[in-house]
Amino acid sequence: MNTNADLAAALDGIGPRLQRIRTGRGLTLAEVAELAGTSASTISRLESGVRRPGLELLFPLARAYGMSLDDLIGAPEFGDPRVQLRPRRRNGRIVIPLSRNPGGVKAWKVVMPVEDGPGALRTHDGSEWIYVLSGRIRLIVGKRDLVLGPGEVADFDTRTPHWFGATGAAPAEILSLFDRNGARVHILEAGDDGDEATASS
Repeated sequence: MNTNADLAAALDGIGPRLQRIRTGRGLTLAEVAELAGTSASTISRLESGVRRPGLELLFPLARAYGMSLDDLIGAPEFGDPRVQLRPRRRNGRIVIPLSRNPGGVKAWKVVMPVEDGPGALRTHDGSEWIYVLSGRIRLIVGKRDLVLGPGEVADFDTRTPHWFGATGAAPAEILSLFDRNGARVHILEAGDDGDEATASS
C-alpha cells in the first residue's frame, strides 16, 4: 500500500469534503474563517480546490469543526481490518461491497426493488452463490424458473444463462458471492446508470 499516494489523493479531494462539513454544520464562510483565524476567501479557495491545504490551515480547521485531523481530511485507515461499506447503485439496485479481496471471491449485499419481469439472461465464466435475507427472489437458470424466500440459498454455474430479481410485493435483500470472472461482468462491464458500477445479474 502506498501511504503517501493515498494521503495525497485524500488531500486532492478535500475541497468538496470541507464544503460538505461546513454546510452540514450550517456555517458560513465568514463564520468558519473567524473560528479558524483566516479569511473567508481562503476558505472559499480551499473548498473550490483552487488552493491545496497545508497543516497550517488544516489544524485550525479541525479545531474549528471539533474534529480530528484524520477525520477532517478523510485519511485512509491503514491496518484497519474493518471493511468500509460504500453503497453503490446499478439499474435501480443498491449494492454494498462486503469484502476487499482484490483477486478472489467477492461478497456483496444487494437490495433489489420489485421488477415486472426478467431482464435478459446472461452468461459468463465462474459461479455465483446467493442467500436471500428478506423478500422473495425469482431466479432463472437455464430452463429452471424458481422463487426463493428468506433463508434459501442458490449456487449455480454462471456459464448457464441466468437472471435473478425481486418478485412479490416488497423489495428483496440478498447476499451474493461470485468469483473474479463474475466480478468483471458484474462490476466492470455492466452499463452505468449514474453511480459507480455494481452487480446486476
